[in-house]
Parts: sequence; C-alpha cells; structure tokens
Amino acid sequence: MTVNELLKKVKVLKISGDAEVEIKDLCFDSRRAGEGSMFFAVSGTKTDGHNFIDEVIVAGTRAVVCEHIPENPKENLCYILVESSSEALGQIASEFYGNPSQRLKLVGVTGTNGKTTTATLLYRLFRKSGHKAGLLSTIAVYIDGDERETTHTTPDALQINRLLNEMVERGCEYCFMEVSSHSVMQKRIEGLSFTGGIFSNITHDHLDYHKTFADYIRAKQSFFDILPREAFALTNSDDRNGKIMVQNTKASVKTYALASPADFMCKIVEHSFDGMQLRIDGAETWTQFVGRFNAYNLLAVYAAAVLLGADKTETLIALSAMQPVSGRFESLRLPSGTVAIVDYAHTPDALSNVLNTINEVRSDSSKLITVAGCGGNRDKSKRPEMARIAASNSDRAILTSDNPRFERPDDIIADMKAGLDKPLSERTLCITDRREAIKTALALADKGDIVLIAGKGHENYQEIEGVKYRFDDKEELMKIAGIIRED
Repeated sequence: MTVNELLKKVKVLKISGDAEVEIKDLCFDSRRAGEGSMFFAVSGTKTDGHNFIDEVIVAGTRAVVCEHIPENPKENLCYILVESSSEALGQIASEFYGNPSQRLKLVGVTGTNGKTTTATLLYRLFRKSGHKAGLLSTIAVYIDGDERETTHTTPDALQINRLLNEMVERGCEYCFMEVSSHSVMQKRIEGLSFTGGIFSNITHDHLDYHKTFADYIRAKQSFFDILPREAFALTNSDDRNGKIMVQNTKASVKTYALASPADFMCKIVEHSFDGMQLRIDGAETWTQFVGRFNAYNLLAVYAAAVLLGADKTETLIALSAMQPVSGRFESLRLPSGTVAIVDYAHTPDALSNVLNTINEVRSDSSKLITVAGCGGNRDKSKRPEMARIAASNSDRAILTSDNPRFERPDDIIADMKAGLDKPLSERTLCITDRREAIKTALALADKGDIVLIAGKGHENYQEIEGVKYRFDDKEELMKIAGIIRED
C-alpha cells in the first residue's frame, strides 16, 4: 500500500516527501526496520523513537511517522508529521491489515479483576457453540484453538491487527480480548472497531503507572468512550463506578448485577468448594465455579453472549459444563485431605474476594492458611494492605516472595509486614523462599483445612533480576503433596 492509502484515518499535520511510495511493512522498533518499511517514532517511557530515525533510514525505511521532523530531513524519505505517533500506529496498522476488527465481532473486557476469566469463558462458550473464535488474554492468545505466546495483557497495535487479520483469514467470527488500562493510555487499541465492551469492576491497582485512582478510572472509562453507537456497553451496576464507566459512551448501555436492579441479574442459591448453584434470569444452573466474584464473571459472560445473539437456555447449559480458568480459584483436594487453592489474586480487592469466598464456604472447624506476596517494581502502596488482608482473614498467613524483579525480596516482605499490628504479626510467618513457604503451609494444614496460594495463579515462573526461573504454584503443590514426582 502507498503512504497516502495508509493515511485515510490519520489526522496528518504535514507530509514531507513522496506520499506515493509503496510500504511493505510497519515497525516501531528500529531493530525491525527493513527495506520498504514505515517506521513510527514513538516517544516511550524509556526511549524515544525519534532518536533512531537515522538507523532506520540506513536499514531501508521509506517513510517515518513522527511528532517532530528532524532538522535535516533526508531527501529520499517521506516524513508524516502527526500529534501522536502511538495513535497513528494503531490507525495505520488497522488500515495496513485491511481493518480486520471490522470483519469480525470484537468484544473488549476491562476492569481490575475478572478480565481473563470473562474473556476466556466467552471464547470457550462460542467455540463450544460451533463458532470460530479468537482470544487475546493475559494467559494466552488463541486463534480458533491454536495457542500463541503472549507477554502483555493487551499486545501492541501491530500485533493486535496482525493477529486479528489471521483470525479473519482462519474464518473466525468473534474475538474476545482483555483491554488493560495501560493499553488504553498507550493507544494500543486505537483504530479498532469494537462490537461490545464489558466492565467488570475497578479497585486499587496500577497506581505506580496511573499515579492516582482518578486517573486509573479515566483510563478505563475512555475505552467505553470510543465504542460506536451500534455497539453494546455492558457494565456491572453493583460496582460504584459502573455508571461512571458508561456515562459518556455512545453505545447501547446494558447492566448486570447480583445486588441491584439490572438488565441481567443473578443470585447464588448455594455454594461449596465444588461449585455454585446460580439463578440467572430466573433459571437455575449448576456451575463448577466458586465465589461471588465468579458469579459476576459468569453473569457477564451470559449477558454478553445474549447481547451477541446467543440462545439463553443453550448458554446456561454451556456454562454449567465449563471449568475454571487456569490459576483462577483453582482448587485441588490433596491426599492428606487438605484443600489447596491456587489463585492469581495480586490486588487487595482480588485477595479479599478470594478469602471472603473461602470463609463463606469452609466449615467452622477448618483452618485457613494463606501464602501471599507482592511483585517488585510495582505499586508499593498496596503491600501493607495485602498483608493486612491476608492475615486478618486467615488463621495463619505466610508472607513470601512473588516476582521480586529488581527489588530485594526481603525488602518487599518488610513493606508488607509494616501493615500488620501486633496481634496480626503473631499469626504471620515470613518465609522468603516461595517453595519453602508453600511447603510450610501444607505442613501446618490438617485434614479438612484450606491452603490458599495467592498472587501468581497461571504464571509458571518467578522473575528475579531480569531472569525468569521456572516456578508454578500448582506444580509445586502437587510435588510437595506427592501427586506428581519431583524431577
């Protein structure tokens, strides 16, 4: 495609050079530049793409999208001046790949907790119903059953459009994707056409990036602001920010709730560690999921499916056959009689939800032992709160290492422990080695007790000093319990 053909949706301030030049590829990483490529000079948090324009010219780049044209522009290069290179990247990537988001039904899921479960279950549900579908999630990227590796909640704009295009070529009718607040702010979803948006909830998270809770809310809200009039905006009306999310949207607003009047409603009839009996839209169904938070997730899935045209009864039958997403309240009954639960809960609200669920279901005679940590080089303000929630809602708590990244694990644990008063400290252990922490928790547990391993869920690594080492909470549990053999 020519430069001019790619600029159909872009607000261009100035073009310098030949705009009829053919473009063979797009890139924003100078190392990927090649003959006939268009380079996007993106100003990132760590590096500025404008500093690499000379390098990409040598590599054969034919056009550069930039926020300021160099003082000495090259004669044989086309410069496209824009207000935001990140925004233009999404718009041009969409055009380059033939606007794939317009050729299938794309549904985005945003919120602090529940994104992965909701998006994944929608993907499974529609494939089970005979539709070809794709998934862009934290856990994995799927194209009609084929898995691809993923590194971010939402990939970059080039990856998204490349994957969506492949989904279209494979005959996919739907794609369900997690939409993180980072991706909204970094314009990764710019240029995409959504059929619907789902809001789960919003709580304390990512304040290391957004700085204030108000900024975090605005980032989530802006996703709904871009939804077109013909789309649906499905929001959790039990969340106090649910209405704020959709107050400026042009889309058709629909609500779901467990506690307040809504378009789609659900009630938990009974629950145990094996599942829940739910009443959704007046019909009862048994599910293999546990917890009020999962009732919200399942209701959101049901509501979105119905809004996409699925049959209500068939959807409820399909939900009853589904299993929890890996690392999301995944329970194991160990040979010792202990119930072990692995969950991704890494925010105060998520941890509180999981612990409240366990405490609602467990018997009065059983003990609850919680293993929890906090990630390094992330929002430090939630560390004391995480420890306080773990200790105050458990009989014993063990603070341990999560993904320390470039921080000392003991410093992170000390930040957590600062949130404990003397009574809570007395029933809390600090064990830096995560494997030893899990082993100690199981040793402290008797038959009928519950052990919660929180924070990593589906992750199968620990990130230490820039290196990812193999570590899977579920795998470690099973090794210690003798369910699988040590290597």
